[in-house]
Amino acid sequence: MARSKSNNVQINISIPMEWKTELENLARIYSVEEGKTITFIDLMRRGIQEKYQLGEQDE
Repeated sequence: MARSKSNNVQINISIPMEWKTELENLARIYSVEEGKTITFIDLMRRGIQEKYQLGEQDE
């Protein structure tokens, strides 16, 4: 997921610890499947992109 730094906005959110734990577990599985490191934050970005049908930004 290529993102241009000049167009990024940082936000702070709070999620239940159980969600974070589940997302971390899923991220480990995706990392193995995709052969690269995936973080729980990457999964959240993907979920938002998919839910709202947002396109990826090229650098």
